Amino acid sequence: MPIGNAQPSVRPAPAGRTGPARGGLSTERAGNRARRSRGGARAERFAPYILVAPAVLIIVALRLYPLILGVNFSFTGDGVRNGLAVGLDNYRELFHDPLFRTALGNVGLLVLLLPVAVAIPGLLATFIYLRVPGHRFYRGVYFFPAVLSPVIVGAIFNLLLAFDGPLNAVLASVGVRPVDWLGDPDVAMFMVVGVHVWATFGMALVVFLAGFATLDAALLDAARVDGASLPQVIWHVIVPGLSRTIQFVFVTTLIGMLTSMFGLLFVMTSGGPEGSTYLPEYYIWIQQGQMNRPALASAASTILFVIMIVVGLLQIKLLKRAGRED
Repeated sequence: MPIGNAQPSVRPAPAGRTGPARGGLSTERAGNRARRSRGGARAERFAPYILVAPAVLIIVALRLYPLILGVNFSFTGDGVRNGLAVGLDNYRELFHDPLFRTALGNVGLLVLLLPVAVAIPGLLATFIYLRVPGHRFYRGVYFFPAVLSPVIVGAIFNLLLAFDGPLNAVLASVGVRPVDWLGDPDVAMFMVVGVHVWATFGMALVVFLAGFATLDAALLDAARVDGASLPQVIWHVIVPGLSRTIQFVFVTTLIGMLTSMFGLLFVMTSGGPEGSTYLPEYYIWIQQGQMNRPALASAASTILFVIMIVVGLLQIKLLKRAGRED
């Protein structure tokens, strides 16, 4: 037959290559991708909760639940009324106890001295950051007291502050009468707080140095170019730049003052003279360990917890307001 009359050959379409089939497969793949996308988004949404769940469970089991039990126990009685509900009797007894009122007054003293306890490591960290001569040596020396036991620190300062100790000997050599540093009710608490600040400011120093690592050095250079003095640099550049670090140090220092001075108090003054160095922490130990009054101690612990929460929140609020004003 002539070539011109030949019919064009038609090749059969391969299986699975037809138009409708191809469209159905694409739709199925798109659906699979959408389902995987939704599943991935759901997993990402719940991942943070899954990661923090073990820590939350530990906090609830070891912190929150005992705290609730302690608060509940504070409304029960001691002695012949052990386990019986007594309402607010324990709290009334606390506020009628002169020793507990003295302990609360000393808490107020600690709050007043708190800015000093924060300013000391802050200034020392500033000098180290500005690389004063010997800053590497000072960094180690300043941190050294933080590794000492409170018992050792208390024993050392008992010798230094004794009535016939080296400090009074130095004062006598310049014609100053000796002072009973740990036996005078008007002086003893200040001495214990001063020793506590000396022994613990190394940790706050480390926190401040970590905060300085986030400070923009260009701001300091600009302040120097503008001729700002060191106090101006500290107040207008460093303090605003470290506002969050300062808030953290304020809160942790306050907690340390209220809950970590037992060792020093026990070794240096044992709450004396005349109960002038009592703090809630020491009062709680006396009631629980010596007087065998756990319910009253629980009530004192609850009040101490409320004080820390209230004072800590007030400090943060005041610092935030000061930061906005700057």
